[in-house]
Amino acid sequence: MIIADGVTMLKCSPGSHVFLVQANENILIDTGNRGGFEAIWRELQSLGAEQLATILLTHHDVDHIGNARRLRERTGAQVWAPREDIPYIVGEKHRPGIKWIIQSIIRPERPIIDGAYAPKQHFGEIQVIRAPGHTPGHVMFLYRSVLFSGDLFAIRNGRLQLFPRYFTWNQQEVLRSLALLKALEFEWLCPAHGEPLRRSDAVERFVRQQ
Repeated sequence: MIIADGVTMLKCSPGSHVFLVQANENILIDTGNRGGFEAIWRELQSLGAEQLATILLTHHDVDHIGNARRLRERTGAQVWAPREDIPYIVGEKHRPGIKWIIQSIIRPERPIIDGAYAPKQHFGEIQVIRAPGHTPGHVMFLYRSVLFSGDLFAIRNGRLQLFPRYFTWNQQEVLRSLALLKALEFEWLCPAHGEPLRRSDAVERFVRQQ
């Protein structure tokens, strides 16, 4: 699904979205659940994006890091992640609560992390925006008119919804991160869960009400 010029939501990972940004180089945002590598690779080939420069992870959840290791090995791309989330990604810490149970069942492959985001870091035109709450280091990415919001919220039937507290590291931090949307300029919201949504009065109301 083409969202905007140079931005594609891959069809092969509908449960936890993977986004491809094709500008001066190919950049992948998140990598879906473990077991999806071959499907992702075939779709990247169909889009002429076999040469990945960078893989950007929004946070440590297993349905976002699942194919990062194999994609890095196949493409040579560097993998970047939030500093606070890296211990969970590489297995130095267990994810808290129900996420520890999920981690124990799915057992994601642990990718090598090449870099941790610095404050106000950019990857070409992609701006890293710190938005903790869902996890300690959760980030969003802004590319031109598109905001990749990770798991800050989901979108169901055109409506923004917060994740249940048992999936959330710190609810108050989530609300503070949501407030960032008021000052950001974007046309499209692209969450990891749910269909992309154009900015609208419904979005503004949701942010104001939190």
